[in-house]
Amino acid sequence: MTEETLKPQEKKALIELLYQLADDDFLLSFRGSEWLGLAPHIEEDVAFSSISQDMMGHANLYYNLLEDLGEGEADRIAHLRTPDQYRNAIILEEVNGPGTYLKEPDYDWAFTVVRNYFYAVHKHIRLDSLRHSAYGPLAEAARKIMTEQYYHLIHWEIWFKQLMTSTDEAIERMTAAIQKVWKDFGGVLTLGPYYEDIVKANFIDDENVMKKRWNNKIEAVLKEVGAHYPGEPRMERGNGRNGVHTDDLKQATSTLSEVYATNPATGW
Repeated sequence: MTEETLKPQEKKALIELLYQLADDDFLLSFRGSEWLGLAPHIEEDVAFSSISQDMMGHANLYYNLLEDLGEGEADRIAHLRTPDQYRNAIILEEVNGPGTYLKEPDYDWAFTVVRNYFYAVHKHIRLDSLRHSAYGPLAEAARKIMTEQYYHLIHWEIWFKQLMTSTDEAIERMTAAIQKVWKDFGGVLTLGPYYEDIVKANFIDDENVMKKRWNNKIEAVLKEVGAHYPGEPRMERGNGRNGVHTDDLKQATSTLSEVYATNPATGW
């Protein structure tokens, strides 16, 4: 399937899916970038910065596909939309912790590890499906991203397992972080209001199939580290796929768009 062969409803569903994919990576990569110079040690500082840069590149690939579909310039749709136009899951926009990068940052590393690990697991499952997408350019992009995502997943799984089998304090903090992330991670696992059209066009697997794969993987890992499986992930603050967001997104998009808004020639 190519852009020329897309039916109007298929194109609309594809655009919705691409915004979800792009915005998820865009917002989480931004939150990752805020750890620059603040990670637990210098090796992690370098590794996490590289992962965040990779994820920003993944978002760029998706935004460029949206540009090809007539949604406007990739830079503009990444930086100049209003918060209600973003389709990322709410848990991915959440701040890393109290304070800001420039003023008294008191970030939660346990929360960051849990959020990134859970997301990396789902992203890997999602990419595995997308590489067989009926839309050729999306399948090609997924195959490119998959080569980097493999290492991202390993990175966060190592952190997750080590902290969950470490000191009592580490386990306590990680357990609290799991409970916190679980309250809204259901938003990552959904395909939003165009779910049926997205699946019908074979752009990606059924969300229930991917959710089951994610649940099976996470349940097995939690069992391995001696942790309790909390049950079905929830969406307590709403569904970001429907444009429902928090003030954390406003803060993020304001920061992300600051340079581009003043000098559009800057670009990515």
